[in-house]
Amino acid sequence: MKKNNLKAWLYLLPAFILLAIFMLYPLIDVFTYSFEENFKFVSQEYTGIGFGNYKYIFSDPDFIQSIKNTFILVLITVPLSTGIALLISIGLNSIKPLQKVFQTIFFLPYVTNTLAVGLVFLIIFNKTPQSIGIANMVLRWFHIEPIDFIKGPYWAKMFVLCFYVIWTVMPFKILVLVGALQSVKKEYYDAAIVDHASRFTMFRKITLPMISPMVSYLIITGFIGAFKEYNNAVALFGEDLNSEQMNTIVGYVYNMLYYETGGYPSYASAAAIVLFFIILTITCINLIFSKKKVVY
Repeated sequence: MKKNNLKAWLYLLPAFILLAIFMLYPLIDVFTYSFEENFKFVSQEYTGIGFGNYKYIFSDPDFIQSIKNTFILVLITVPLSTGIALLISIGLNSIKPLQKVFQTIFFLPYVTNTLAVGLVFLIIFNKTPQSIGIANMVLRWFHIEPIDFIKGPYWAKMFVLCFYVIWTVMPFKILVLVGALQSVKKEYYDAAIVDHASRFTMFRKITLPMISPMVSYLIITGFIGAFKEYNNAVALFGEDLNSEQMNTIVGYVYNMLYYETGGYPSYASAAAIVLFFIILTITCINLIFSKKKVVY
């Protein structure tokens, strides 16, 4: 047994080394930077060791706005995308003709370039003096004045961003859930039909418990992905997200490193550490909850 354990550790050693080099070391490095106050790329100097970087970012209106935007995205997109994906998956699993064709159609947004999809959304929600997009045409049918969804009020821009994020993440969730639904044994449903169980009862007592591990996986990864959202916002509103009040925490980190206000790795590291602990906390809560509710 001891020899087998030694072999197992030797097989795992290359993976551990790579994880240490590309994950553990950068995390420690970022954590160190976050306490080096006012560290700059140019001078390679810092003014002291302490919580000054954290005080700065929490007093920065742009960072507070990015936290607000990120949490709104998470709270709206994760439940909606998972719920809609579950409904579509049940529908796809119920039909037999052209099932593969529909699955391919629903999966297309996931493999389409983010910037290309963003351009389509810009056209759909467009409002200029010369023309309006499809969304505003629909509003006109209901006698509602056109809304500038891209440069207009905050709620309109957040609506488009949430819509866009849901659109891009939902195909993967549909693919996973369809596979999970197809793995549920038909015998369970046959027994439920003999007992005259309704469709809703079968869904609540059979389908949902059987696919709960996959649902839990999608919720956890959905939270992590939503907290790291950035590229979709850039696709819609450009790189200067602070001026549009649509920046996210990841965008704030990027701005502190590279954009016009860039060159401050200490501030970027502090924001990254805050994001790390937010994601870690949410993930732990989800894992604790899944132990009680998920059927394995």
